[in-house]
Amino acid sequence: LSAFSPHSPVTSEQIEHLHRRFKQLSRDQLTIRKENFDSIPDLEFNPIRGKIVHAFFDKRNLRQESDGLADEINFEDFLTIMSYFRPIEMNMDEEQLDRFRKEKLKFLFHMYDSDHDGKITLQEYRNVVEELLSGNPHLEKESARSIADGAMMEAASICVGQMGPDQVYEGITFDDFLKMWQGIDIETKMHVRFLTMETIAHCY
Repeated sequence: LSAFSPHSPVTSEQIEHLHRRFKQLSRDQLTIRKENFDSIPDLEFNPIRGKIVHAFFDKRNLRQESDGLADEINFEDFLTIMSYFRPIEMNMDEEQLDRFRKEKLKFLFHMYDSDHDGKITLQEYRNVVEELLSGNPHLEKESARSIADGAMMEAASICVGQMGPDQVYEGITFDDFLKMWQGIDIETKMHVRFLTMETIAHCY
């Protein structure tokens, strides 16, 4: 329950629903391991499958002090991860909305920052964009490559463009990442469709 505070209370039905998902995914065990995600059909052909699974075990997302990846996650950890995908509550004030948005973007930032160094190179950013677009069957490879190039150039204009001539660019920081996502409705772009009850039920 602590994973969902302080924004608003979570109903017992929501907790129960998530617990059923957890049990199906873990095959009634107390913890989930990376290999449990192998049984989710919707993830099999996801272009960033590895990054998604990685994010579930990233200790930064589990709000632990240490760095690296956890070997397994329990139900409380699972709730913590799912809290990043919660919709906005109508009664949130500006401060809560800002904190909520930053938490979601921090989760995304960690997906891009796979080497845990607190920065994303422009090329790494471009590669993730191209990987995401490669899952679109209606988009040709050349078009995906062009869009990814454009995204990298836009990131460069935001991140590198504000540096002085004597500064050395080391990568996209989280502050840069916030600027890049400014004005974009992050709440409609973070989905966990692969964790629906129906999808998991079909894994057996």
